[in-house]
Amino acid sequence: MVPSSVLLTDRVAVVTGGGGGIGRGVARALATFGARVAVWERDAETAASAAKEIGGLGLTTDVRESAEVDMALGRTIAELGPVAILVNNAGGVFSSPLLETSEKGWDALHRANLKHVMLCTQRVARTMVESETKGSIISVTSIEGVRAAPGYAAYAAAKAGVINFTKTAALELAPYGIRVNALAPDITLTEGMVSVAPPGAEARFGHTIPMGRPGHVDEMGGAAVFLAGSLSSYVTGQVIHVDGGTEAACGWYHHPENSSYILGPP
Repeated sequence: MVPSSVLLTDRVAVVTGGGGGIGRGVARALATFGARVAVWERDAETAASAAKEIGGLGLTTDVRESAEVDMALGRTIAELGPVAILVNNAGGVFSSPLLETSEKGWDALHRANLKHVMLCTQRVARTMVESETKGSIISVTSIEGVRAAPGYAAYAAAKAGVINFTKTAALELAPYGIRVNALAPDITLTEGMVSVAPPGAEARFGHTIPMGRPGHVDEMGGAAVFLAGSLSSYVTGQVIHVDGGTEAACGWYHHPENSSYILGPP
């Protein structure tokens, strides 16, 4: 092992939903460590701006649609080369209380958070097998995939699905030298969250997170760089919680007055 083991020099990476938030932070991190990055993003403007920032390729793509995934993959391979790294980051959420969730709402949340993971993983993995590329596939799930999420049943079910899909895909693709893992964030300060969070929200977040603060998109990017490169060459089928300790806490919180741990909020 040498320091250069962390580098991703000239490896081709795809980041879905890479126009903003966690996806943009991941795309930036991969590019910083040498990868040639294609940003697949529904919004044409943010796809272009993210690609310009990192010197990559921006493709307007709705990854919920198989035809668009196929087109984006074809262009990525033609312009950058065979894909060695895939980050399934695209997703979305809205409130869906169990008694009020419609079939349309359920389907929308699963298309946004689970279906595209299958489509992109399947398509990219096929090209990895064909080109004999020993690749790394990383999916972004959520802390909500491993705990109850009242009011967000459909979203949480989809994110739990991402976790099981990750483990199953890891076993099926291991014979080809393709590793499949997932990242599970909790509260991460994206530009979208900052724009809608009420005053004082960041301090309140600190009470529920053992490390006392929300995460940053660059910290998700660092974990993605680890999983993408040779430092994690024997890691597959795993979910790494980039959450400041939330998953480990299992309901323990900082008391807002003295920061001591209590089980449940006061």
